[in-house]
Amino acid sequence: MEKINKIVLAYSGGLDTSVAIKWLKDKYGAEIIAYCANVGQEDVESWDQIEEKGYKTGASKVYIDNLQEEFVNEYIFKAVKAGVKYEGKYPLATALSRPLISKKMVDIARKHGADAVAHGCTGKGNDQVRFEVSFRALEPDLKIIAPVRVWEFKTRNEEIEYAKAHNIPVTATKESPYSIDSNLWGISIECGVLEDPWCEPPADAYFWTTAPEEAPAEPEYITISFEEGIPVKLDGVAHNPVELIKKLNKIGAKHGVGRVDMVENRLVGIKSREIYEAPAATIILEAHQHLEDLNLDRETLHFKYGISQKYSELVYYGLWHSPLREALDAFIDETQKVVTGDVRVKLYRGKATVVGRKSPYSQYQIKLATYDEDDIFDHSSAEGFIKLWGLPTQVSNQVIKSVRK
Repeated sequence: MEKINKIVLAYSGGLDTSVAIKWLKDKYGAEIIAYCANVGQEDVESWDQIEEKGYKTGASKVYIDNLQEEFVNEYIFKAVKAGVKYEGKYPLATALSRPLISKKMVDIARKHGADAVAHGCTGKGNDQVRFEVSFRALEPDLKIIAPVRVWEFKTRNEEIEYAKAHNIPVTATKESPYSIDSNLWGISIECGVLEDPWCEPPADAYFWTTAPEEAPAEPEYITISFEEGIPVKLDGVAHNPVELIKKLNKIGAKHGVGRVDMVENRLVGIKSREIYEAPAATIILEAHQHLEDLNLDRETLHFKYGISQKYSELVYYGLWHSPLREALDAFIDETQKVVTGDVRVKLYRGKATVVGRKSPYSQYQIKLATYDEDDIFDHSSAEGFIKLWGLPTQVSNQVIKSVRK
C-alpha cells in the first residue's frame, strides 16, 4: 500500500465519519485532520461537542468552519439568479454545499501538506461524485479515499460494534428509518418507507414544515425586495443574507410551504424517491421567477429557461468547478441587472403564491395591455403581422398538399 501521511476527512460527527477517523488512522497509519463545515445544518449536536468528539476519536486537528455567509453569497444566490431546480422540483440544497466544502478541504490539505482527502459517502449516492469531481478539479494530485465504499462493515450495527470496541464516542444505538442531510437552503430525506414511491410520506418523515392541513387557517402576506436578482429585504426591512433565509424558513415552515416529493434521476444511473423541505428556497425562487417574468424581454426570458435547466444539471452532477458553469454565470449576471423590485407572496397551507409584483424596470405597460379607453395598442397592425408570421407555415402546407395529390 502506498504510504499516506496525512488525510483531511469531511467530518460530520456522525457514526460513519467518527468510525472513519479510527479506521483511516489504523489502515494507513496516517494523521487525520477532521474538517466540519457549518452550512446552517440544524440536525447536529453542539459544535463544541463535535469538536471534542473528533479529538477523542483520534483526529490530530478538528476544524469547525462557519461557512454560512459564503455559502449564501457565493453559492445559493448564484443558484437563485440562475433559477435552478433539478428536474423542475428540487432546489439543490445538498448539492450546492458540496463544492464549497470540497474547496475548503483542499485549502486545508494544502495548508497541512496532506497527501489525501476522504469523505463518508456511499457508492450509490450523488455526493461521492460531487466531492471527488471537485477535489480533482481543484487539486488533482490529492489521493481520494472513500472508506464507506471499501471498508469491511456491511451494516450500521457492525459500525456501532466497532465504535464500542474502540471507545469511539457515538450516540447511535439503532438504525434510523431515514437518512437526512440539511443546510440553510433545505433538508433532504430518504430511506425507510420512502423507498416505496407509492407510499405517502408519513408525518414523521418531515422535520421542518407544518403539515399543510394543520397550518394556520389565515394566509400570511410577505413582500420580498430584490436587487439585481438577489433578495435583500423582507417586508421593507433589510437583513443580512443568512438571517433573511432563516426568517423565511421559519415563516414558510409555519405555513407548510416547501415540501417536495419526487422520483429523481440520480447521476449514478438509478431512480431514487426523495422528499425535501425547502421553505425559504421555495418562496425566494417563486418570487424571483415572477420578477423576471415582469422585467425580462420575451426572448431573454425564454432562452434563460434552458440555461436554468442546464445550470441545475451542472450543480446536481457535481460540475460546479467547471468552465461552463462560470461562463453561464456571466450570462446570468447580465440578465439580472434589471431584476430589481418587490414581490408580494401569499403563504397559505402549503402554497407560496405570488399575488403582486412591481419594479422600476417593469416591461408591463398598462396602456398596451389594457382593454379600456386608455388602450394605445395599434390593432390595425395585427392583420399584416399575422399574415407574415404565418406565411412559412402556409407555404409549407401548400407544397406538401400539392406533392401528395
